[in-house]
Amino acid sequence: MAPTELNPRTKHYEFLGPPGAFLVSIGVTFMSYALYFGCSETSGGCPPPFELIPERLTSSLSNSSFWLSLFDAEATGLYFAWYAFCVVAWALLPGDWVEGSTMRSGEKKSYKINAFSTFLLALGLTAGVIWRFGFQSFTFIYEKWVGFTTASVVMSVLQAFLVYAMSFRSGALLALGGNSGNFIYDWFIGRELNPSFGSFDIKSFNELRPGLILWVLIDISMACEQAVRRGGSITDSMWLVLIFQGWYVADGLYNEPAILTTMDITTDGFGYMLSVGDLAWVPFVYSLQARYLVFNQVELGTAWTTAIILVNLTGYFIFRGANGEKNDFRNGKNPKNLKFMTTESGSKLLISGWWGFSRHPNYLYVAAALLHVLFGLTFFLSSGDLLMATAWSLTTSFNTPLTYFYPIYFTVLLIHRQMRDEENCVKKYGADWEKYKKVVPWRILPYVY
Repeated sequence: MAPTELNPRTKHYEFLGPPGAFLVSIGVTFMSYALYFGCSETSGGCPPPFELIPERLTSSLSNSSFWLSLFDAEATGLYFAWYAFCVVAWALLPGDWVEGSTMRSGEKKSYKINAFSTFLLALGLTAGVIWRFGFQSFTFIYEKWVGFTTASVVMSVLQAFLVYAMSFRSGALLALGGNSGNFIYDWFIGRELNPSFGSFDIKSFNELRPGLILWVLIDISMACEQAVRRGGSITDSMWLVLIFQGWYVADGLYNEPAILTTMDITTDGFGYMLSVGDLAWVPFVYSLQARYLVFNQVELGTAWTTAIILVNLTGYFIFRGANGEKNDFRNGKNPKNLKFMTTESGSKLLISGWWGFSRHPNYLYVAAALLHVLFGLTFFLSSGDLLMATAWSLTTSFNTPLTYFYPIYFTVLLIHRQMRDEENCVKKYGADWEKYKKVVPWRILPYVY
């Protein structure tokens, strides 16, 4: 196949094209800092008084000392050392090699599966440090939060430029959506599908290791900071965040091969969109609840703790059940004898089980978990992923809307992913997709959407 046929020029833009890609790049980076300065004990509240925000924002952005304060040499060194640790662990720890999906070039990449081993090693070393030197020894992430955030953003930018430059080498397989010829857009969306150094795949590595494991280590650091302030104990709310988010990460890492069939791996290129999401957004935004609980220590009590646990378990049951059915089926297994339809191309689409109720039951499914009452409005979210995200936020009580940023953002993200996924399905299945939609008419939430 000729290079131009294998790597056709991208003609359809997402994110409103280059202007949108530029604004999202700036916006995601800005929000990573805004969620800290808008919710921290140094800023005067979560959020700080609204009348103070405009003045503080303009004075900070026009002050060179503020910009310099975003960088911390020690935090940068520690972050880059952490990334290097993850690379070395990938190389040295044993792991099976698993083939991914067949690419349009006809080839299959092999991926080393040892993210869970890396996670256990990191947890073991962290536990050893805390056991030997006390809680105070692991509070440095809380103390140097802004510096670590900056270091992760720098790494994200550097990687985005690196993989963009690599994509021009001979023989590179480009992402169908990232070969527009516009630098800003391709740099953001990802020009090459699977940038690699030999057998080291940059995209799959970043998806599951440096940011996701760091998320748990950040939570542990927040718990250590709270323990220092409380004389050795932590609140029930902090325990729930540690357990819920730690289990979520452990589950994803343990089921590492499942990521190989996701859109991120099979369809999207690797650019700034994924690099900043994996390395900065996930660890430093998703840990907002744990950081909030350091300086707003919430004691939930038995009844409220039990209710939140039930919400999280319900979400996990849906999340794991739906994803388990999908992954088994994609790997040629059908232990539940689920019904499916076969398309003209030979592909098979599930039409029963969780996937008979909606096209994306792992995103949203059953009503409903009460999110919270704010400004006289009652919000409801229902899902596997979203029920769990809601449970994490409920640990912070209803004192501020900012700790509910994650489930609200996640709702928008999943709807956007659903739309992108269905655009690809229309191209892939053609008329068969219309037939499938008649059998499974609901995109996400039955009888609603």
